[in-house]
Amino acid sequence: MQYFVLFVFGSVIGSFLNVISLRYKPNQKLLNKKIIGGRSHCLNCNKKLTWYELIPIVSFLLQFGKCRKCGKRLSFQYPIVEVLSGLIFVFVPFILTNNFQFTFSNNFQTALIFCWLLIFSLFILLSIIDIRYSIIPNSLNLSLTVLGFVLIIIKFFYEKSYFLNGYLNNSFLGHYAPVFGLERNIWFNHLFAALVGLIFFGLIIFLSKGKAMGMGDFKLVFGLGLIFGWPDILMVLLLSFIVGSLISVFFMIIKKKKMKDPIPFGPFLAIGSFFTFFFGYQIIDWYFKIFGL
Repeated sequence: MQYFVLFVFGSVIGSFLNVISLRYKPNQKLLNKKIIGGRSHCLNCNKKLTWYELIPIVSFLLQFGKCRKCGKRLSFQYPIVEVLSGLIFVFVPFILTNNFQFTFSNNFQTALIFCWLLIFSLFILLSIIDIRYSIIPNSLNLSLTVLGFVLIIIKFFYEKSYFLNGYLNNSFLGHYAPVFGLERNIWFNHLFAALVGLIFFGLIIFLSKGKAMGMGDFKLVFGLGLIFGWPDILMVLLLSFIVGSLISVFFMIIKKKKMKDPIPFGPFLAIGSFFTFFFGYQIIDWYFKIFGL
């Protein structure tokens, strides 16, 4: 029942993220009245939707992915985002608390879970907007930066940090983190990671004269450094470039993109963050075992 409630609540949040992302236009504020106000309606015929047409996932399936009035096919973004958000709300507590062994009476766990759920919700939103408009709103980057500082403060006041993969640590890489020089000072660790991200992306922007990376990505990587700390930011960046390269090559093979066509990098950073959070320890454990380490 706990899993089900978390999934349903997450899918509702996903539905809200869909509304924001589809109503958003460049240079708008994300949470203005035009975006979050008013009744939901069909983007094709403007029919106002009833409550039973707004049930996450279920309504899309019952309507066979079409508007009940005009028959226009609905975007698969609706169920995909709702399912993804629901799964995130189920598995983020799983990762952070060692198999759902948590209660809301534990203030540290509650704050940590809430913070990470907000972070992943923003990842979904910025990915959709970046794909649609090739921009990452400053408000999203600022929100992630603030959440990064909030995470630092939470860890600072909870000396043991969280339980992960059988180890008490401050890294999603588990006991492999000290190999990269894990700094135990929380503030230095996360600020150093943010600086590394800025320098790395800054060099890419400088050397490519702004053609290989945008300022939105530059701002985003600062927030990611604060959120993940050192050395996790290395895995975030590495996985982002690997996934980005593979997807870019795939699009070129099917002739959807050319070599010089720009591809939004924000979603790749979000994917790299996703894999680092959920599978960081397993990935680096597999890598080291290949070399017998």
